[in-house]
Amino acid sequence: MLLQEQRMWAWLAGRVLRNRSGILIAIGILTAFMGYQATQVQMNYKHGGLLPKSDPAYAEYEHFLKTFSADGNVIVVATQGEDLYTPEKFKQWYELGKDVVNIPGIDSVFSEANLFTLVRNDSLQKFDVKKVMTALPETQAQMDSLKARIGALPFYKDLLYNDSTKASLMMLFVNAKLFDTDARVRVIEELEARVNAFSAATGLPVHESGLPWVRVKNTQLIKGDMPRFMIMSLAICALLLLLFFKSLRVMFICLGVVIMSVVWAFGCMALLGFGVTVLQSVIAPLVIVVGVPNCVFLVNAYHHEYVHHGNKARSLQRMISRVGAASFMTNATTAAGFATFCVTYSDALKQFGLIATIGIMVLWVFGLTLVPIIFSYMPVPKQRHLSHLERRWLDRAVETIVMLSKNHRPVIYITTFCVVVAAGFGMMRLKDESRIVDDLPADNPVITDLRFFERNFQGVMPLEIVVDTERKGGVLKDATLKRIDRLTDTLATYPEFSRALSVVDAVKFTRQAFYGGDPDRYGLLTGTDKRFMLPYLEQIGSGSKGKGSASMGKAFLDSTRSTARLTVQMADVGTSRMDEILTKLRAQTDSIFPTDRYKVVFTGTSVVFLKGSSYLISNLITSLFWAIVIIVVLMALLFNSLRILIVALIPNMIPLLVTAGLMGFLHIPIKPSTMLVFGIALGIAVDNAIHFLARYRLEVKLTGGDLAKAVDNAVREVSVGIIYTSIVLFAGFSMFAFSHFGGIKALGLLTTMTLLTAMFTNLLVLPSLVLSLNKRIMSKAFSEPLLEILDEEEDIELGALTVEVTKKKITDGQ
Repeated sequence: MLLQEQRMWAWLAGRVLRNRSGILIAIGILTAFMGYQATQVQMNYKHGGLLPKSDPAYAEYEHFLKTFSADGNVIVVATQGEDLYTPEKFKQWYELGKDVVNIPGIDSVFSEANLFTLVRNDSLQKFDVKKVMTALPETQAQMDSLKARIGALPFYKDLLYNDSTKASLMMLFVNAKLFDTDARVRVIEELEARVNAFSAATGLPVHESGLPWVRVKNTQLIKGDMPRFMIMSLAICALLLLLFFKSLRVMFICLGVVIMSVVWAFGCMALLGFGVTVLQSVIAPLVIVVGVPNCVFLVNAYHHEYVHHGNKARSLQRMISRVGAASFMTNATTAAGFATFCVTYSDALKQFGLIATIGIMVLWVFGLTLVPIIFSYMPVPKQRHLSHLERRWLDRAVETIVMLSKNHRPVIYITTFCVVVAAGFGMMRLKDESRIVDDLPADNPVITDLRFFERNFQGVMPLEIVVDTERKGGVLKDATLKRIDRLTDTLATYPEFSRALSVVDAVKFTRQAFYGGDPDRYGLLTGTDKRFMLPYLEQIGSGSKGKGSASMGKAFLDSTRSTARLTVQMADVGTSRMDEILTKLRAQTDSIFPTDRYKVVFTGTSVVFLKGSSYLISNLITSLFWAIVIIVVLMALLFNSLRILIVALIPNMIPLLVTAGLMGFLHIPIKPSTMLVFGIALGIAVDNAIHFLARYRLEVKLTGGDLAKAVDNAVREVSVGIIYTSIVLFAGFSMFAFSHFGGIKALGLLTTMTLLTAMFTNLLVLPSLVLSLNKRIMSKAFSEPLLEILDEEEDIELGALTVEVTKKKITDGQ
């Protein structure tokens, strides 16, 4: 089997180089097609996708959407200051509402300048809807009179205005379907322009928020981050390639290969119908950062072979035949870290994992074909291009590593143990915490405006409470209305909640209207009220197409009046506090509504996010487990030894523990964006262990079983490659720290820390363990693996017999 595998890679190398023109043309045509497809990729404007359809919370939310209108389709605009209540500026506030409702995509506007009240119509025994402001105030006295009339309507208090802070709010109800398309960007831009014009004209501050607003602003930041990260990743990799190889030719070849891989990744994204999300936006720089070390590995192997015997054709052939399998395994383990996201139930993670996996494996194919083919058309390397092989400063670093692993193993073990213990203490401080809007910096206008609404109106995140009486007309029974009123009072005790709205408020409003608008009459019906008001109340929630109490009640009731909704907005308090609130509120709700007679469900965007985040974190833990399993299986194919697998995993699990500990000490919470780090980093970091152990096994054969010398030679041989590739990875991932998104920043910083730790553990801990356990871990199975990746060194040594002549001829020719 070993001989067959060697022949397979040798055969592949020959076919690649003999058919180089055809391969170049085929890849060029396919890449052009993928490039066209990549231009068709659209931004993903849909929200959610964290919960599977089988989850009860998802089913409850879908049932709510079918029964009532969708939540989270309101943009809020607010201003603050006593100056608003002057005839001139109030008129401009009114004109703003009148103006923005003409923007396609904004269906209606609700503000102090656009209020309605109910007026009793005795002839038809119903309530008519009338505008509170029949004409714009022209004098301050008229303005004060209008403000008094608004203040006499408790229905709107703390909903559209806050008396204590002098803040006034405008609700803009948007078209939900349009806001799932690219057209919503134009709506937001037009709205922002008109709101800013109002602020400039009046001198009043304005604030905008609401889920539609936040989502569009997030998407715009993603679009801005993508080209910036592409340019930064290409620039840093180009600089490192120049420093390593001192060749513009090598730099352009390597960058061309990774750019083509990015084009294929985005082309696949378009073909599969995926849109660009926050996660997908990092695919391009991720492929570039992971791809450049691949190219460094290949070019380094080519130069090493060329220096060895001076034959370019043989060097290129051996680059494929000897590096192909090793490159495949390292790319496969890296891809495994991403591929395991496909086992989660999150559509966003599945898409990210699939596209990243495709991009990395396409990168392997292009590296193994395009790099040798392009070099085959190029002149032979010049001496200055090969100077990196001398690596004098690296030689000193390698000597230090060899000395430490040979002579100071107890110090390495004690230091590692202390670091792991410290990491354990840090892990005890870890917290599970996510927010709906927590990926943006604290000074971003989206966050500062959100905090304004939380201070003045307790927030904008929707929470829906659905009360099902399971009886037709059961909501309008006295007992049910009183229970809903008690629940409303309970919600008012939470500072995180805005004022709740429900059918109870509609009933109270109608009672006030029945008694001529007397604000003291704003309350639930008494027995006496019912005798007089019964004909008027029959229209509440009746589904009448007319306006008035019927349409008001319809917003809070289903068609059978058996189910009611309480709508409340809340602050973005985070998953931990949200879980505490809902747990406490559930107990209070069950004490108000007997569970044998009522079914009460908490739903809405806030609840779906909470459940989705918890579900996603548990899925990411599962995906990490499968990443470890897949990597173990791949390494088992290489080494065929349980003892070697354990030795290899120890130095690669330590970095994960250290990173988790640092998260605890640095108060970085566990959330989906930080959980991504572990699977990705493990898949990349374990490549170092594969390179070392594969080389160690080869050196055992070459040294005739001298285990200590085999370790020494393996460390000297692979340390340079590990340091080179690690430098590229550090530089590449650290640039994510410049992202506007906290999650992407965390991904970059934590992955950099993990890979930095993994470099030291694979350079120091792994060789130390192998030296300490040399005889115990050696086995016949390890010496004869299921899959060979580096075992043609005998041919290299035989080739060396003729190399001296070749090198001498080259020297004489110079």
